[in-house]
Amino acid sequence: MKGSVGELGEFGLIRELTSRISGTPAVRLGPGDDAAVIAAPDRRVVASTDILLEGRHFRRDWSTAYDVGRKGAAQNLADIAAMGAVPTAILLGLVVPAELPATWPVELMDGIRDECQVAGAGVAGGDVVRGETITVSITALGDLGGREPVTRTGARPGDVVAVTGWLGWSAAGHAVLSRGFRSPRAFVEAHRRPEPPYPAGPAAAALGATAMTDVSDGLIADLGHIATGSKVRIDLRSAALDVPAQMNDIGQAVGVDPLTWVLTGGEDHAIVAVFPPDTKLPARWRTIGEVLPARGRGLPQVTVDGAPWATAGGWDHFAS
Repeated sequence: MKGSVGELGEFGLIRELTSRISGTPAVRLGPGDDAAVIAAPDRRVVASTDILLEGRHFRRDWSTAYDVGRKGAAQNLADIAAMGAVPTAILLGLVVPAELPATWPVELMDGIRDECQVAGAGVAGGDVVRGETITVSITALGDLGGREPVTRTGARPGDVVAVTGWLGWSAAGHAVLSRGFRSPRAFVEAHRRPEPPYPAGPAAAALGATAMTDVSDGLIADLGHIATGSKVRIDLRSAALDVPAQMNDIGQAVGVDPLTWVLTGGEDHAIVAVFPPDTKLPARWRTIGEVLPARGRGLPQVTVDGAPWATAGGWDHFAS
């Protein structure tokens, strides 16, 4: 496709984007009308929204438009799965400059569509607006299938903490890219296109998970939300956390303890959940800690091997 977004025009761009998506049974009425119609057999809809801003959440010299589409959809669909719901549909809000090559938003849509297919969801519609900075806003919807949502407030002392998916891979990939390299490729790709374990969320809910979240801001930070919401302490066992050999190699090369990436790196969108102690977990889940009574006011409620982690951190959009 030749030309810019401005040359294609708003309605030409919309036609190009909508021509690249396919329907799903949950999307009863998709793009082309004033609003979409999404099936809600549970009579409740789980909803989440996120924004990706160029220069803040992605760089075009690091990621293709297709990568950004996959990543944008993944981070929203993972939130739905982390509630114990099945993703059904997304809505896209897109701000692009007029001079942007028209191929960029088209490839973005390809990435969004393909990630939705992985999760079993559809693209139901959206809006496009002219602006100076590329901004991708995605709202994801999901269905609970008759179950109660798994929130951050149900953890109890004696429960176990388990995780499925990657931890620290995106942060390690970011470190590689920040130094101008493109390998090890697996970690770079993990930063560009996270792979959330979507089925694990509903499966954890069916197993009786008492609290759950996806790891978007860092394991310690996200478990901190569960600890605060549930009024408990969570202690992680460092020996139970997986640090691959190549991640160790990257850490040595850049002077970073790779366990820091595992504990505080975000954007992997692994699923971390709390279960009653007698729960038999599936093979891809690994137990990484336990839930304990809360400590005194002002003390860290997420610890590692019984002690606060020196760089508890985690992502904060408004941190300096």
